[in-house]
Amino acid sequence: MNATQPKTIRVAIVEDHDDFREGLSQIISFTEGFKCVGTYSSVEQALPRMPDTDVVLMDIGLPGKSGIEALAPLKKKYPDTQVIMLTVFEDDKHIFEAITKGANGYLLKKTPPSKLLHAIEEAYSGGMPMTPFIARNAIEMFKKYVPQESSSPPLTSRETEVLRLLVEGLNYTMVAEKLFISLDTVRNHFRHIYEKLQVHSKSEAVAKALKERLV
Repeated sequence: MNATQPKTIRVAIVEDHDDFREGLSQIISFTEGFKCVGTYSSVEQALPRMPDTDVVLMDIGLPGKSGIEALAPLKKKYPDTQVIMLTVFEDDKHIFEAITKGANGYLLKKTPPSKLLHAIEEAYSGGMPMTPFIARNAIEMFKKYVPQESSSPPLTSRETEVLRLLVEGLNYTMVAEKLFISLDTVRNHFRHIYEKLQVHSKSEAVAKALKERLV
């Protein structure tokens, strides 16, 4: 009997610069374990045509609807798809808007190909990849906001610990290994956390945790 083959991660690219888009497509297509299922120059072109996709690499400065504006309709149509913003913007405004509106990762276009592929795997596995500089900026930025009083039911000590590890960038598998618990138990904790915080994604949970100083 043949061993079970690892799943190929399906990636779509929304980028208006032709050379950069084609370069990304080739990197992904020629790497084992990855498949580029579509390339698009705008959100308007991508939304009606994009097939089932695991991870989307999304530029912000696109013609027509911006990458950040695309997050809501894209998440509505493809709720299980992870979206990584891949952009030249590294200012607080763009970072804050992308994270709070549902981005699952935020990388700069100068990210080396090997690190980009690792980030795609990380997002697919439940993590929230960010360029180190962006991650530091995001944490400092959220610290500036006055914490709001949370109306959510209180988290248990274990749920708080799991949420803290999510904020630190760990994915489900890494959380399970860190806490010596099963993957199913981790998923149950996250389900309860999402219900209590009234959020629907990892990025929303991270944003709320930082804004309300929950961890």
